[in-house]
Amino acid sequence: MMSNEERVKLIRERLRDGLGAQAVEVQDDSHKHIGHEGAKDGRGHFSVAVVAAAFEAKSLVERHRMVYEAVGDLMETDIHALSIQARTPAEATAG
Repeated sequence: MMSNEERVKLIRERLRDGLGAQAVEVQDDSHKHIGHEGAKDGRGHFSVAVVAAAFEAKSLVERHRMVYEAVGDLMETDIHALSIQARTPAEATAG
């Protein structure tokens, strides 16, 4: 089984590669969910902040789908929960 540090690295790589992201931050939130029913299977809880031009003209739902597609099978094998912040470069610089 992969460690959460390895999962963070892999999630970051998949988001950069899959979305051509300019910036990716991945945080392991698993420690906040110890004892949670979904944490019992060993999969982790993560938060991601992604800045990508690919999000231009996309709705929030479309952006989230793009993130889920980029992480792919990790949602079934390594990620139990994923909190997503998906912004365009213009949105990221606007604050």
